[in-house]
Amino acid sequence: MADNKKKKSAPLPASSAGLLRFFEDETKGIKIDPRIIISIPISLILVSWAIEIFFAK
Repeated sequence: MADNKKKKSAPLPASSAGLLRFFEDETKGIKIDPRIIISIPISLILVSWAIEIFFAK
């Protein structure tokens, strides 16, 4: 029984004091592409710069 458990779970990567852990389990919730998460703040910055350049008095 213990051999089956060892085969199913991979060893965790070495890290500083065990602070870094990766899990393969999917969590419930909305899944958003990371490119969208990065593009939203960048586009907001660009829009605010454009507003400042073109509409500043």
